Amino acid sequence: MICGRSVTVERGGVRLDAAVLAAFPSSTRAFVRDAIASGAVEVSAGGRKIPGANKGLKLRGGETIFVGELLEASDNLVAPCGKCPEPIFEDAAMLAFDKPAGMPVQPLSCRETGTLMNAVAARYPECRALGDSPLMAGAVHRIDADTSGLVLVARTAEAFANLRAQFAAQTVEKTYLALVEGSVAVGGTLENDLAHDPTLPFCRMIDAKANRLAMAQRSALRPLHAVTAFSPIGRGGGAGESTLLEVKIRTGVTHQIRAQLALAGMHIVNDRLYGAFAVENMKGHCLHALSAKFTHPVSGHAAEIRTPYPDWARL
Repeated sequence: MICGRSVTVERGGVRLDAAVLAAFPSSTRAFVRDAIASGAVEVSAGGRKIPGANKGLKLRGGETIFVGELLEASDNLVAPCGKCPEPIFEDAAMLAFDKPAGMPVQPLSCRETGTLMNAVAARYPECRALGDSPLMAGAVHRIDADTSGLVLVARTAEAFANLRAQFAAQTVEKTYLALVEGSVAVGGTLENDLAHDPTLPFCRMIDAKANRLAMAQRSALRPLHAVTAFSPIGRGGGAGESTLLEVKIRTGVTHQIRAQLALAGMHIVNDRLYGAFAVENMKGHCLHALSAKFTHPVSGHAAEIRTPYPDWARL
């Protein structure tokens, strides 16, 4: 981390963010912009501070830039903190966890805490630097924060590469449990081309072919084909009618199960983002990553790891 450093701008016509990155190339453009936005970067000219300096400020030359705090690329790792859940599987190559609903798998920035991978990095420091992005910390796949269940984590670079390749090739057989509103009598297979809704500032998937977007918005979508198979395995209790589904996904699209079931009129209980009724005092929604079948990254043998049923699935 760069702290308490000053530099003088030698030439004009340069944006503030570009000047800071040129002076401190060990940082990143994103970190520079965050530092400027937070007020950690100050600009003065003739001994007087320039108020409201933003990333796009055009410098004239001769100004002094003071950097109070600026993260470097090497700082972009998961912060090791928090109590790690007990793994449901552990060997020298990998770990498996039953993630509770409400806990994100990994942070979106190196300053974020409270995720599963923060806790894993604290207990298993060898995981911290693993991954094909800086904040993976060994996690070989993701599930939504409000989805509970199985998360696989590598402990070595070799295991990470092997497991990620299996996920990329869609050879990992993933099974979920979903409690949906209403009665579902028969199973089936759902196929949709899903895309991010461009009208929302947060992630919500829509059918790329059937939506209410303007033609220009629709043509700019980047659809991903999603295939989900489901079958009813029980009836829910409580005041409202519900059905417990076993769900298998053959692709790995963001929010795939949630979006496809909702598009088919089967809303996951308490999944308000996709149109379900709110359930008072319920944390998360009723979707659980139950199990995965894959090839062990070291032994090469077929492996299956299963989690226990969550309380809402014990009908």
